[in-house]
Amino acid sequence: MIEIRAKGIRFGFDARTGLLDGFTVEDEGHEIALLHRAPWVGTEEIMPPGTPPHLMVLGGDFFCAPFAGSQEGSPLHGWTANSPWHVTEQAAGRLRARLQRTVCGATVTKELEVEDGHAWVYQRHVFAGGSGRIAISNHANVSLPRGGLISCSPKSAWETPPAPPEVDSARGRSGLRYPSRSTAPDRFPGIDGSVDLSRFPWNPRHEDVVIAIEGREHSLGWTAVTRPVQGDLFLSLRNARRLPMTIFWHSNGGRDYPPWSSRHFGCLGVEESAAAALRSHSSENDLSGPGALTLARDGEAEARHAIGAISWPSGERVEDIRVVDRAIEVCGDRGGFRRLAFRTHFLD
Repeated sequence: MIEIRAKGIRFGFDARTGLLDGFTVEDEGHEIALLHRAPWVGTEEIMPPGTPPHLMVLGGDFFCAPFAGSQEGSPLHGWTANSPWHVTEQAAGRLRARLQRTVCGATVTKELEVEDGHAWVYQRHVFAGGSGRIAISNHANVSLPRGGLISCSPKSAWETPPAPPEVDSARGRSGLRYPSRSTAPDRFPGIDGSVDLSRFPWNPRHEDVVIAIEGREHSLGWTAVTRPVQGDLFLSLRNARRLPMTIFWHSNGGRDYPPWSSRHFGCLGVEESAAAALRSHSSENDLSGPGALTLARDGEAEARHAIGAISWPSGERVEDIRVVDRAIEVCGDRGGFRRLAFRTHFLD
């Protein structure tokens, strides 16, 4: 594991799969490490035959391409999350790596950076060459063993995919209806009545995926997950006109077969995506941006994203996040407030 650090922030990089792991921020006298790690990771447990590499080391944050379906015979979550990377640059606060295979004919480069006094990992993925359109997603996994409150930038709709994660009830179970749609995340159609998707957990044992379609009226897309018991906050930022969907993966003991084995609890996937292939009710025209990344045979295409972590002792829900000058302001629903240094043009 390679470690990259700046003053008050650090993360590890696993070149076997491109996993960003061990993300830790020092803030207000606390070390905040809120990304998930599956219970089998770091053990000598034998994985079932055919287990994709990303699942063997499940946790942290990883980049998916192709996402939401197979292209070129790709495994679940794509080649970028299941293939080795070659580190081409490692310096203070910066890592650059190249995927050791192409994706739809494109060479893929990963750039991860941290900065003194910033609470963010700035992530950039560049596709050089290639052809066609490809679904992509930044897949952070937040650890919520004691629950959390989920907030996000305004959405036009929430919907489930055409089918649940597990269609065979002998392998797993879901708590939402598939496919379904709602404009009210706190009253989403569930199997046993309406569900409040702004809280985790909302079911003792389930595996569910829900897609949040970004509204058109703003460009800053954000997700904030409060951990009230721990008194901290996970933050995810993106350009909503380039990544117009947030896909939430609620994993809470809902899969029964190995390696899940009814023991994978308290994980919320926050997947900032351009992946129209997953939609059930909406069309691509309903999105605030493209539903896939278009590769350029003689040029480049890229995706940018930032994840952050801060102390949030009030444990309140986030009401708004906004860009002001060279900072991000985080506003709680009970008066909590933080002003955070940020590369404000990074997401342009």
